[in-house]
Amino acid sequence: MKRRLSFQVKLFLALVCFSCLLLVLLGTILFHFIDRQLHHDLGQRARVQASQIALMPGLAAMVAARDIPGIARLIQPLRAESDASYIVIGDTEEQHLYHSESPERINLPMIGGDNAEVLKGKTIISVRQGGIGVSLRSKAPIFNAQHQVIGIVSVGYLTSYIANINARILWQSGLYGAALLLLLFMFSWLFTRNLKKQMFRLEPKDIAQLVLQQRALLEAMYEGVFAVNEEKQLILINRAAREMLDIRQSEKELIGKPLEDVLQTSPGFLSQRYASVSAGSHDQIAVLNQREVIVNRVAIEVEPGVESGWVYSFRDKNDINTLSSQLSQIKRYADNLRIMRHEQLNWTATLVGLLQMKHYDEAIRYIQVQSEGAQRVLDFVSARFSSPALCGLLLGKYVSAREKGIELLFDPACQLTRMPATLNETELMSVIGNLLDNAVDATLKAPVPAPVELYISDRNQELLIEVADRGCGVEDAMKPHIFRQGFSSKPDSENDIVGTEHGIGLYLVAGYIDKAGGTIEIADNTPQGTIFSVFIPNGQKHDPSNRRCDR
Repeated sequence: MKRRLSFQVKLFLALVCFSCLLLVLLGTILFHFIDRQLHHDLGQRARVQASQIALMPGLAAMVAARDIPGIARLIQPLRAESDASYIVIGDTEEQHLYHSESPERINLPMIGGDNAEVLKGKTIISVRQGGIGVSLRSKAPIFNAQHQVIGIVSVGYLTSYIANINARILWQSGLYGAALLLLLFMFSWLFTRNLKKQMFRLEPKDIAQLVLQQRALLEAMYEGVFAVNEEKQLILINRAAREMLDIRQSEKELIGKPLEDVLQTSPGFLSQRYASVSAGSHDQIAVLNQREVIVNRVAIEVEPGVESGWVYSFRDKNDINTLSSQLSQIKRYADNLRIMRHEQLNWTATLVGLLQMKHYDEAIRYIQVQSEGAQRVLDFVSARFSSPALCGLLLGKYVSAREKGIELLFDPACQLTRMPATLNETELMSVIGNLLDNAVDATLKAPVPAPVELYISDRNQELLIEVADRGCGVEDAMKPHIFRQGFSSKPDSENDIVGTEHGIGLYLVAGYIDKAGGTIEIADNTPQGTIFSVFIPNGQKHDPSNRRCDR
């Protein structure tokens, strides 16, 4: 099987080839530019020298007299100082009177055929084939006293001389180019390696496959998912999220927009209240587009400890509440049946024993006592609380506490005629049920179990719930943390106060109360124990002066 080059190698080779091609192209352009500039500079230099020689004192007289030795003596010192390839003096007949490089050409015709303009009194620059080769040369006329042309001065640079200059420049440029190419090799290798690292050592086809898998996974998810970058701009949102939040725009139209322009979020949604920097957050209640949802948040970390964005997944809280309500009802029903069966078995065993001993009068009195006690609690609860579901919960908690040897006392002033506008029935039952469970558990730890007292009233502008126990109490150091998720006074080990199966009840209570705009207070009971006081407004702002705080 033919081995395929990796993306890093392909990219490196592409960068190297492109760099070499670019250097060759730049070198060619630079060479042509330098060559043209060199021809221009040398042409101007030859022009200046030819013009200056033509104006030398005595030269015109010597040319007119054809004094060849005199011309040689006059020009030879200048030739030694000039960098030109040759200097030539001629007459109007285009005959050599002086040739710095080929004295044998004296009295021979000048070659090139470019003297016509010079004999008219003009100074020219041309490239022509001369007696010693092709050269870049400048010719200037020699004037006599009457301003008549009597001779020609030619100063030239052989093209071979110019080529040598170009070769020297090209060699130096080649060295610099080689050094630059070596740097480009190093840069290309480091660049491709760093790019490969940022791509998690994946090939482009692997990344494309992951993107397609991610899109398919997001579209298949029932949960809503969206992600934002560190500037709080939306970078991803799936179909379920758009449908759940009633967003009509497509994903392409939403990408890049600030999250606040797309979603109406609850205050502090993007703050630390909903996430810790290191671990994110799970199962937080939030409001998105006027819809209550359960949100999970996880940080996007390109490098460990450096957040570059966040991913949010959420579910409709109503779906969770429906399942929770159904499970709670089934659990309460099963617990009540179990408790009632246990109680009935005890009562039946006692009654059978009395009947077998033929104590009929005592059996009748026993039946009357048991019926009166259960009927009294049932009548009280049914008369004072308007919610049948809440009545069922309270009766179940009463029987459950009695089975554990603890009496649940209802305050004679209890009353609940209407549900608060800010709290539904399921949430209220969760608040009361968790507070009662917490009080019963605390009472079981006391050396001498005492009754648990419950007071519920909606007589004022707020719903007041008080649950008092005389159990082990709550230490002052633990009170600020008792409503935190996962916190519990039932440790799994000696060094851990956070139980894996505890610490949920009071957290849910605090969440529901906070959502309803209410407050919860903890106070010490007398002589021991704890009083939990809950204040929930009945659809309007509550008045703290009407609170019943002391028991």
